[in-house]
Amino acid sequence: MQTHANIEIVIGDDSSDDRTERLIASRYRDDPRIDYRRNLPALGQARNVASLFARASGDKILLIHDDDYLLVHCIERLLAQWERYPDLDVAFGDQYETDHHGRINHAASRRMNAAYRRTASAAGLQTPPGRAGIVQMFPNNGWLANAALVKQIGYDDHYGTCCDYVFGTRLCLAARRVCYVNEHVSCYRITDVSVSQATRCSVNASSISAWHFLKGLSLPAELEPARKLALRRLVPIVVSLLARNHEARAGLQLALGNLYAYRFGFSARFYYHLLMIWKAARLSRGESVALLGMPDEQPVDTSRTRMP
Repeated sequence: MQTHANIEIVIGDDSSDDRTERLIASRYRDDPRIDYRRNLPALGQARNVASLFARASGDKILLIHDDDYLLVHCIERLLAQWERYPDLDVAFGDQYETDHHGRINHAASRRMNAAYRRTASAAGLQTPPGRAGIVQMFPNNGWLANAALVKQIGYDDHYGTCCDYVFGTRLCLAARRVCYVNEHVSCYRITDVSVSQATRCSVNASSISAWHFLKGLSLPAELEPARKLALRRLVPIVVSLLARNHEARAGLQLALGNLYAYRFGFSARFYYHLLMIWKAARLSRGESVALLGMPDEQPVDTSRTRMP
């Protein structure tokens, strides 16, 4: 239903049943735009996406995950940026946040875009381009990029559910020009069955992988402030995850080694995390501990390019 109709739709079906396969066969069998393939055995998120990139024949690529969707003008609006900036590599826009049924939550959408610095004052070319990826201004969907660059970067399966964020960061670091369009072009759906929800409280959560990736990333001096900004948001989430999974010592070392992330101790969150770490240490020794009256802190979904 895109207003720009000259598109190729490359599908990599990793599902455990044949419902998608039957849908494509019954409804879209005669649509020449569709290149469908079912993966047997399943490839997993990163390898499946990498296979899609390899199969794509267009000169630009847009990735959309199975539970999210594009607004009908998405490709047209993003593609128009290449007319404004002929040497552009990447363009992206705002996202709506929706529930399981696709109903838009406008308040949550405003908070999400503002948190990731997608605001009217930031519209246009991003300088330096890599910053858009590091601070996660670059979204998991609603982006369009030159195919040659996308294929050069590829998807790395070493980072689990964090592979979207890793890809977006590396893409923006390699791009000559990155443009942000202050207009909603896609929808990010929050569901109970997404990979991020299933792993969000475990040591496999994407926040931990994102932290390791950021810490080890080689960056020019001009991008160090962007790394610090990203870690400022990420470190408290990782500390919380470590405490929840009885890694008390690692959580304490991370918190004390990054006090700037807690406003150097002037943050109630810091003391709540210290209580969580104390509880985890006691539990690791087999002692019974009750922690009452404190809010339940949930890690923020950082997979598919979302960071706290």
